[in-house]
Amino acid sequence: MLVVGFLLAFSAVGGPRWAGAAPGLQLLYILPSFPPYDPGTLGARLTGTTAGLVLLAASEALLFTGPDPPSYRERAAAAARRAARCATLLTAPPYTLGAAEIEAARETGQTLRSLNVPEAERPAGPGVRDRALSQTGLALRALLNRLALLTGPPCGPPVPAVTDVLNAVAALATATASRLGSGPPPTTAYDALTGARARLATYTADRPAPPPANPPANPSASTVPGLPPAGAPESGPHLPSADASEPAPDSESACGSGSAPDSESAPDFPPAVLREHAAVLDVADAALAMAMAADLAVGGRKRALGAATSRFWYATARPPALWWHRAYGHAGRRSVFFQNAVRLALALTAARLVAGVDTLPHGFWATLAALTLTRTTLDEARSTIRRALTGTLAGALVTAGLLALVGAHTVVYAAVLPAVMLIAFTVGPVKGVGWAQGMFTLLVALVFAQLAPTTWRLAEVRLLDVLVGSAIGAVIGLLAWPRGAHDELRRVTAELMRRAAEIVVATSASVAGGTTAAAPPAAPGHRSLHHELVLAESAYAQYQSEPAAFGGGRGRPARPAVDWQAALMAAHHTLWGSARLLEPPGTGLNPAAAGSLGALGDRVAGRMLQVSAALDPGGDTPAAPVPLIDPSLADFTAQPPGAPRRYYATASWLASLMTDLTRIAGAGHGGDGAPGPRDRR
Repeated sequence: MLVVGFLLAFSAVGGPRWAGAAPGLQLLYILPSFPPYDPGTLGARLTGTTAGLVLLAASEALLFTGPDPPSYRERAAAAARRAARCATLLTAPPYTLGAAEIEAARETGQTLRSLNVPEAERPAGPGVRDRALSQTGLALRALLNRLALLTGPPCGPPVPAVTDVLNAVAALATATASRLGSGPPPTTAYDALTGARARLATYTADRPAPPPANPPANPSASTVPGLPPAGAPESGPHLPSADASEPAPDSESACGSGSAPDSESAPDFPPAVLREHAAVLDVADAALAMAMAADLAVGGRKRALGAATSRFWYATARPPALWWHRAYGHAGRRSVFFQNAVRLALALTAARLVAGVDTLPHGFWATLAALTLTRTTLDEARSTIRRALTGTLAGALVTAGLLALVGAHTVVYAAVLPAVMLIAFTVGPVKGVGWAQGMFTLLVALVFAQLAPTTWRLAEVRLLDVLVGSAIGAVIGLLAWPRGAHDELRRVTAELMRRAAEIVVATSASVAGGTTAAAPPAAPGHRSLHHELVLAESAYAQYQSEPAAFGGGRGRPARPAVDWQAALMAAHHTLWGSARLLEPPGTGLNPAAAGSLGALGDRVAGRMLQVSAALDPGGDTPAAPVPLIDPSLADFTAQPPGAPRRYYATASWLASLMTDLTRIAGAGHGGDGAPGPRDRR
């Protein structure tokens, strides 16, 4: 019972379909574990089980069928069409999206969140297609967010290379939507965007360089691209391009400062335009990732686009290897799948031992109660057991009265059974565990009354078994990770931020020093961050199904409400952006640009560590806010002379990470017991 119970519960790592089948398989193993033992009836039992499953599937498919919810591929295709529309609008005046389009893009992105997708439709399996479809949704959300953040060209109409990229993004998004609908691979559109992106990355205009702008009078008031000036408030988004958080520059300061020539510079473009180009290149990267992931989700290992990269490491792996990778990644006490499997296996084993040692009548009911009433948090166990016992007691009283009145007239039980089953299977899931246990008590009594003579004492036995199973579930819930995924999510997200900070510092230093060509695309730090991300996503999935807090937050210090989705997005953004910036070739920056970029990377990493400490504080963790920019850092200049495109691409990445970090803790403050409206996103 211990081994089988653990394996069946741990099979939930295979996704929601496996998790949904596990309880039924548990029951099929529990029932034969109790008397009467009659191997001669095995054939009849298997025939009856098979017939029941076939009839259940037929009734599900033929009776009371309604419209199926849109699949995840259909949702992703709709999001790709929305992205194509946004990209098209950005190619015409006013070269920015209106409020209505931004809101529509936001709502479309929300449809791809797992919280808004039926559990059976979520792409959470370990296979190539499920992994790729999940990354398709993530890339689409990133693409929609980046399109909404584009603020338009700072110096008149955009250059043709920018328009070409946005047109290619629109075409690729349209082709991707068709691919998700089982259309042809978007090979032509993918190649077109790849070429347009390469042209923009090396674009130089055929015009003389404008005169340099006057330097700021106060060096301490200088700004970093995409971040607010020193002393500015820390709330509000910080866009990767020039935005409202920066001082509004005049046309000369925004569009009149060029860069000194070098191998990666555009000497005839001012920093404001280079920042715009960096933001558009981010859009192109998100679109390319979207198309490759979608093609992989539809075609599997027979994909048509590209070769396997570190981002799509699973593209060439075989199913057994992917299953082993998923299981091995969760084979530890920090995984909530592992915690749930251990908790359930211990509860089933204890219930079986108690039922066997005490020769408990109908002891499988105690095991069944332990299976259904063992919960992931102690608070949830308390409330669930209280409602379950109340419902069982009410059902037992009704059952005792019915058995005493009807006696041995089995025809009455057979006539009443369909109506009771209908009520039990419709009211129970809606009204909760109390109604479910009460109706189930009555239901099993009607079934057993037709199989063998029974008395009113059957209700007493049922109540005793539920009491034993509930007690076992409560004890196991108290001993095995009683806080469930609530605290585990905080711990793993804090570790996630620490790993991301390491990547930020290493990437900034590599870009500043020009060592990107020697950096492997799948560095050990990337693998560690990816592993932490897997654990955080599983803890987040468990967290969404649990109550608000352990102990109602009594006696515990209030913690800020957290936008967990923003934390996961920040980790993904760290991985993807770092991999892109570390691709060769790479040349070193001049001292001014290198110093500015290194200082900016250190500041973003420091903010990540601060968020990590806020999520999982120690006994003396300081709570004072740290300013985003330290004006005493002399190398923090807004536009270092001679800075190449790679500098602005890295600064744009760091600024968008700061935006993600601002959103993580931007949901307000409140204890765990009263999460804000964004706390469960």
